[in-house]
Amino acid sequence: MTDKAPTLIADIGGTHARFALARDGQVLGKASVFSCRDYPDLATAANAFIAELTANHPRRGIIAVAAPITGDQVQVTNLDWSFSTDQLRQDLGLDALDIVNDFTAIAWAVPRLKDNERQHVGGGVAHADAPIVIIGPGSGLGVAALIPVRGGWTVLPTEGGHVTMAATTAEEDRVLDTLRHRFGHVSAERVLSGQGLANIYNALADLDGHAPQALRPEAITAQALVDPASRAGTVLDMFCAFLGTAASNAALSFDARGGVYLAGGIIGKLEGAFAASDFRQRFEAKGRYTTYLSHIPTFILNHPFPALAGLAKGPLPPTNGR
Repeated sequence: MTDKAPTLIADIGGTHARFALARDGQVLGKASVFSCRDYPDLATAANAFIAELTANHPRRGIIAVAAPITGDQVQVTNLDWSFSTDQLRQDLGLDALDIVNDFTAIAWAVPRLKDNERQHVGGGVAHADAPIVIIGPGSGLGVAALIPVRGGWTVLPTEGGHVTMAATTAEEDRVLDTLRHRFGHVSAERVLSGQGLANIYNALADLDGHAPQALRPEAITAQALVDPASRAGTVLDMFCAFLGTAASNAALSFDARGGVYLAGGIIGKLEGAFAASDFRQRFEAKGRYTTYLSHIPTFILNHPFPALAGLAKGPLPPTNGR
């Protein structure tokens, strides 16, 4: 492997596979975004990207995957793709290949964000030496934490998207009870994801005595933005409130006085509706800990490809920590 050879970087979610090349901590050119459903497996999708390259074939790769990384075998959580890391390395013709959790890659990017790559929602001021939480609804719900330690940062990938979702209002209770009859266990991801929007919509329809509909998440959000008084508008309101609950639960769990960052493919598409939602009110609504949470800032990640940015720069360098 030569120093001039770029690194293959990729962010694999349940819906899209994003590929790019990186060198010296920077993404080279534009990212290529593929629909996962168009490819039978990761190797085929990655080789399709590599085949488009006219020069500088990568010799090393680092790929972020929406899945727990516990060994050589990886199963993408919300996609029928699984692979052996070593076999994938061979299939792609690479000398070295690393696989990380997708929210690990996003966590690598967060402390390096420019001011215009994040949007402050609500109050609070970040403490530079305190933990940070990243939570993001997309095809699934990802959660990770950045922990400052003596001499460096530790990224803690989690499966926090699969904790049990809690209700705060009677209406939320009824929705979650309806979903419990369908799924048994109702995780946060069951309501805080693209499919979660559809789950809330059909739970509300069921409670109103209507038949379920096969609506795509983007259709629900589009209708909600046009007609906030519609059922879709109610869905979006509940989604944002649920996210406030989940985000504050994570903030309390990790003492995230460094801030909570909202990633994923949904929030950035909600325009001003998210800032005007009950997210922040619900984030702070923790009884005796309302004041504590009011001091924790929440941010929307505005970077279009935060995982790729994190992969390009790699693991975080040492910091003073605490």
